[in-house]
Amino acid sequence: MSEPRQAAHTPPWARRTEKVSVVVAREIVRDIVRQRLAPGSTLEPEGAMLRRYRVARASLREALRILETHGLIRIKPGPGGGPVVAEVDSGDFGRMASMFFQALGVRIAELVDTRLILEPLLTRLAAERRDPEWDQRLRAAVQAGFDASDADEWARAAQGFHSLILSMAGNRPLNLMALAVRDILADRLAGLVYADLNREETRRVHAAIAEAILAGDADKAERLMREHMHDYADTVAVHSGLLAETVDWR
Repeated sequence: MSEPRQAAHTPPWARRTEKVSVVVAREIVRDIVRQRLAPGSTLEPEGAMLRRYRVARASLREALRILETHGLIRIKPGPGGGPVVAEVDSGDFGRMASMFFQALGVRIAELVDTRLILEPLLTRLAAERRDPEWDQRLRAAVQAGFDASDADEWARAAQGFHSLILSMAGNRPLNLMALAVRDILADRLAGLVYADLNREETRRVHAAIAEAILAGDADKAERLMREHMHDYADTVAVHSGLLAETVDWR
């Protein structure tokens, strides 16, 4: 005879062996998704959440701290404050990933290799899945590189161009991973790499990649981005000591 089913009112944490706060954190995320709460939406008051999840106040607050640490919510201070749904951000994902990369002893060189694999692939997807709604934004991203008047503005424009193409690929898991890898590398290398890059050549290459995407020429777009990423890797390789360094938890 099969075991009787647990009562429907049994709290989720009672059916698991995990830490209560972790289970509650997971349930909160599920509710955010189920209710389609947009970034900036305020979650229920603490009293309502205690009744909903049927846990102690300490466990609920620890669950909220877990979500805040991972960047999924932020705590708004003051009257009328409380937990607020945050925008999913590659920086938060990258910080979490960098912790595991450091524990594994991953080297900067390995992340450069990862970028060489991911960005040409996503550029191909951007061309194959081209959506006319993105066309003007892509042209504007290219123009921002030509309009940049100083090193900081140029670096932001170059990163913005790559970020936009990754988003255009239409694959959110790959986009998040690629942006996280880029963010980790940018923290360590951006000041060096962008200082070494030939701006005029990079502007020309960015424009050519954009035109290939706009034309829906996936083969050409992928090839140009792969060549561009190899140039990036060659520039990074000049700083050979950095390539051998282990990724730090950001």
